[in-house]
Amino acid sequence: MRYVSTRGAAPVLDFEETMLTGLARDGGLYVPESWPSLSAETIAGFAGQSYEAVAEAVMRPFIGDAFGEQEFRDILARAYANFGHVARCPLAQIDVNDWVLELHHGPTLAFKDVAMQLIGQLFEAALTRRGQRVTIVGATSGDTGSAAIEAFRGLDAVDVFILYPHGRVSEVQRRQMTTPSEANVHALAVEGDFDDCQALVKAMFNDFAFRDEVGLAAVNSINWARVLAQSVYFFTAAVALGAPARKVSFSVPTGNFGDVFAGYVAKRLGLPVDRLIVATNENDILHRTLRTGSYTRTGVTPTISPSMDIQVSSNFERLLFELYDREGAAVAGLMEELSSKGAFTLSQGAREQLAEEFDSARANEAETSATIARIRRETGQVLDPHTAVGVKAAGDVRGDRATPMITLATAHPAKFPDAVEAACGVRPALPPRMADLYEREERLTVVPNDLGAIESLIRKARAT
Repeated sequence: MRYVSTRGAAPVLDFEETMLTGLARDGGLYVPESWPSLSAETIAGFAGQSYEAVAEAVMRPFIGDAFGEQEFRDILARAYANFGHVARCPLAQIDVNDWVLELHHGPTLAFKDVAMQLIGQLFEAALTRRGQRVTIVGATSGDTGSAAIEAFRGLDAVDVFILYPHGRVSEVQRRQMTTPSEANVHALAVEGDFDDCQALVKAMFNDFAFRDEVGLAAVNSINWARVLAQSVYFFTAAVALGAPARKVSFSVPTGNFGDVFAGYVAKRLGLPVDRLIVATNENDILHRTLRTGSYTRTGVTPTISPSMDIQVSSNFERLLFELYDREGAAVAGLMEELSSKGAFTLSQGAREQLAEEFDSARANEAETSATIARIRRETGQVLDPHTAVGVKAAGDVRGDRATPMITLATAHPAKFPDAVEAACGVRPALPPRMADLYEREERLTVVPNDLGAIESLIRKARAT
């Protein structure tokens, strides 16, 4: 399997190079050169298998010979050994044919762990084999950063620098990034919003001299391996509810479009997905795009679901590549228009294809809180605000209740205790393994929204 850039002007790479490279040198994102497929018989055979076994089957066509069969099995075993549930990503029922897929049983209590713990093991294996050292730089709206730090802390071959918007993440999210003591991890609080952090990371990757000097690598959702790893739980959830004999639908809380694109990947591989719902909070650029065909950037509004407070959804570019018949030049033109004008408009054909694959809905702050309260009242379960956005969107969009609806529960409610308590009167407690989080010493650096200053800081930190 080989990988091409969405902008059509970067080298074609194999899986390992794609994983270690992250962002393509033309500014695009890597995608498979062609889509493999899994037969209905193969998908049906996932029933009763471990999460690791399904991951091996789903990911193997994309990995090729980058990792040997037993090597990859051992990597998967290490990646998920510390998850707090034997099923890794279990389902919980909240209504008649309504389910939430709990993706928060990893070490940092968020869905990012499902992919990031695996990426950490893949990186370690590849870098050890190569005798190579890399510098991982990532932008986070809350959860990616802590998951990356947890996955790479203490590794000899990796330095990690995570940029997050200063004052715009929850206290639990911040402390998960700032309390690890390992010298190879660095939390950088940027004076700006998430889109500023994301723009800085992309600018570093496009500064080729700096990129080559420090051996830059990325593990946020611009990294294809992240999206691929996330596609696995769509299969395990769907098969548990009867796929491929019947279709299922998914509601995905999303800001950067990575998790819902992973659902699209699963569908391309042959999973019988009925509808993919793009669930947004008040930062609803994706919802507006599906409604109007115009992708127009506006200011970011802080909400109680901060991981979705995003206006530039990086992974939407991967879908654009498919909507525009894999014409890299067309995608590059749209991205240039977004950069220069803050907006672009989909062609009629692209808009029609988008509507065939996705639905969308948004939830404002009051609706999000009301959903947390209702689910607590009706089921006794406590949702985090992001999951509540997904549940609200599922209720707004779904039609036939005979089709199972699965909402991705992207974070543990204890990551957002103030918002949850305000909504339903219950203050969720951290799991025992994190009970002392508020007592741990923090270590962070507040930095200006300035590329040169951050690059200088990274150089100095790597030299010490």
